[in-house]
Amino acid sequence: MTHTPAFLHPPRREHDLLGEIEVPALAYYGAHTVRAVRNFRISGTLISAYPRLIAALAVVKQAAAQSNRELGLLEPRIADAIVTACERLRAGELHDQFVVDSIQGGAGTSTNMNANEVIANLALEDLGRPRGEYVTVHPLDHVNLGQSTNDVYPTAVKLALDGAVTALVAEIAVLRAAFSAKATEFADLLTIGRTQLQDAVPMTLGQGFAAYAVTLGEDETRLNEARLLLHELNLGGTAIGTALNADPGYREHALTALRALSGIETLTSAPDLIEATQDTGVFVQLSGVLKRVAVKLSKICNDLRLLSSGPRAGFGEITLPARQAGSSIMPGKVNPVIPEVVNQIAFEIIGHDLTVTMAAEAGQLQLNAFEPIIARGLFDSLDHLTAGVTTLADHCVRGITANTERLAHNMSTSIGLATALNPAIGYANATAIARQALEQDRPITDLVLEQGLLDGTQLAELLSPARLTGRVTAGPGAEEA
Repeated sequence: MTHTPAFLHPPRREHDLLGEIEVPALAYYGAHTVRAVRNFRISGTLISAYPRLIAALAVVKQAAAQSNRELGLLEPRIADAIVTACERLRAGELHDQFVVDSIQGGAGTSTNMNANEVIANLALEDLGRPRGEYVTVHPLDHVNLGQSTNDVYPTAVKLALDGAVTALVAEIAVLRAAFSAKATEFADLLTIGRTQLQDAVPMTLGQGFAAYAVTLGEDETRLNEARLLLHELNLGGTAIGTALNADPGYREHALTALRALSGIETLTSAPDLIEATQDTGVFVQLSGVLKRVAVKLSKICNDLRLLSSGPRAGFGEITLPARQAGSSIMPGKVNPVIPEVVNQIAFEIIGHDLTVTMAAEAGQLQLNAFEPIIARGLFDSLDHLTAGVTTLADHCVRGITANTERLAHNMSTSIGLATALNPAIGYANATAIARQALEQDRPITDLVLEQGLLDGTQLAELLSPARLTGRVTAGPGAEEA
């Protein structure tokens, strides 16, 4: 069977409030989408780049169709065709028909129209009717029945964000486990803790990695708290929250259907739909948490780059797995490219947070017109952060090794040991010993023994790994001098 090439199909003609316009004959979208494509040639990143959003739009439209059928507002065969179309979109089909730029004016109207038209034409196809025959299934009268962009779009964004946050939390848990495994592996390796990049007091390398695991666990908790805030919806409020043109029973029917279709049992209707329609606080909250996660993760990556720096002229206490050649001119150079890419993701997320903040603040009266840029920023932050977390776990943390000889050398020569001896020999003696060790490049322990400040047994007990790393609270001679 042969098929006529698409370019040989004459365009179909559709009408909207501005008049007649040509639509590609084989397109599932329609007139409103074509105008949006012409108007918004901005980023080149189309809404098709966000499959979670398309699937969420389909879930909302399916819930609406099912509810309107139950309420007797939508003919069963039309409702069933719309449901089938939505299920196809949820399965990942025809996402390439979502062709509007992700940066768009109109508070998401173009995205909603794009969804309405694709679903209507898919439903027409299911009914054996040609695309564009909207007298049978209309994008607005049927697919958008009882709805407005102003309740559909934020509802879909929240559902899509819920899935993206869930995915991020799962990947953070994997990274946390990788750090925990390294904490166990490095549990008995002594190193010097540093404050302000100066030697401070002893610890184990494992304790440092355990701290990273703990901080990631805290971020999982904060993300889950923010995710729950996404579950309050304004669906059923239509244009400004007054539920104009929606059946009195639609709100509850739609919410019940949405819970079943999404699998999110904690979805609730906002107590005040007018407030909920204009409020973007949940997006600001989530953005702030994502910034928190990014900042903390970037700090961890800074630490990994410092601890692995060198390998001869830096800290050199750990080695990151070599991923690629580091220079086109310096032979043998290997760079910490995985932590570096995570740093850059963090910088991007910090920028997105400012964008989300400004867009949320710019809302006026009963609607925020800038939710598309809010959504884009949050989706990009979540997608990139999730990928970065996975990359860090798979290509860096699991392969980290400890340089035991360097750790031992740094430990024996660090003046940080003087702090551990302070309770036994007094602050003045400890200060003098630290100064001598630094000036003469000699171990603290040798000077203490030479000057008879402690004997070998006392010194060994005071500098035992258990005491140095907080596993015991006191040692011999632990009186303030």
